[in-house]
Amino acid sequence: MTLKIAVQMDPIENINIKGDSSFALMLAAQERGYEVLEYHVESLTLDADDRLYAQCFPVKVRRVVGDHFEKGAGVRLDLGRDIDVVLMRQDPPFDMGYITATHLLERIKGETLVVNDPASVRNAPEKVMVLDYRRFMPPTLVTRNVDEVRRFMAEHGAVVVKPIHGNGGKAIFRVPESGDNLTALFEVFNQTWPEPHMVQPFLPEVAEGDKRIVLIDGEIAGAINRIPGEGEFRSNLAMGGSAQKTELTEREIEICEAMGPDLKRLGLTFVGIDVIGGKWLTEINVTSPTGIVAISEFDGTDLPGMIWDAIEARLGD
Repeated sequence: MTLKIAVQMDPIENINIKGDSSFALMLAAQERGYEVLEYHVESLTLDADDRLYAQCFPVKVRRVVGDHFEKGAGVRLDLGRDIDVVLMRQDPPFDMGYITATHLLERIKGETLVVNDPASVRNAPEKVMVLDYRRFMPPTLVTRNVDEVRRFMAEHGAVVVKPIHGNGGKAIFRVPESGDNLTALFEVFNQTWPEPHMVQPFLPEVAEGDKRIVLIDGEIAGAINRIPGEGEFRSNLAMGGSAQKTELTEREIEICEAMGPDLKRLGLTFVGIDVIGGKWLTEINVTSPTGIVAISEFDGTDLPGMIWDAIEARLGD
């Protein structure tokens, strides 16, 4: 199958090719003989005839640190008529710009396959969609009210406070059982973000790792355990965490089997979920999931290839 792929991503110049999932997908696409282009979300233009355009740049990628791509001249392309697959891979913040881009990409439905489905991405922010699976989650509070947090802490002790649309482990704070600095922290959170914030009990099990499990079209594809760095409780690889090989628990398999059919139905082809202590589901990552490079290295599998297999299957339906 010959395909023309447009990757909506952050600047390719700035990515870390050793672990970047977008880069791995581009490499795998190129190895299959697909034509690969990149564009930035800021170039999306819906014209007066309701056609969606972007300034796209043909790229050749290679596994050479510091010399990992060649970029051709930009060309204005109709994403509905000129492209077979759009990979929506720019990192959040999940703000109005991100949401508007999903609305624009919906305009090419029926012409071009967008992965993940933009309407489902918009309706499934990481820390909101997960609330549909509360039976697998630790007790979770969503609020802007510091008094509600104090009531929650009276029952659950120390907590972790997160921006509800944050990503990559950024701005996640642990508040001790004493509540030190809680009021000041909420002042900062409420001034910084208009949304409510997520509050959960601090799980000591996080010291043993936070498991990233990748699902492709709703099926388990692999997992890694991410261990926090020294002096950290956040295990995200972007925050200095390290990856190690892992196996899934019966509870983790149950979680995946519960949500898998929903993910496939919603067109969420590439999803990463986070589980702590082998049992506590904390996030469902659908915007720009990561982890496929490390999982492939530890398991000897080819997750980028598996994702393209799933995309080809969707195109053939």
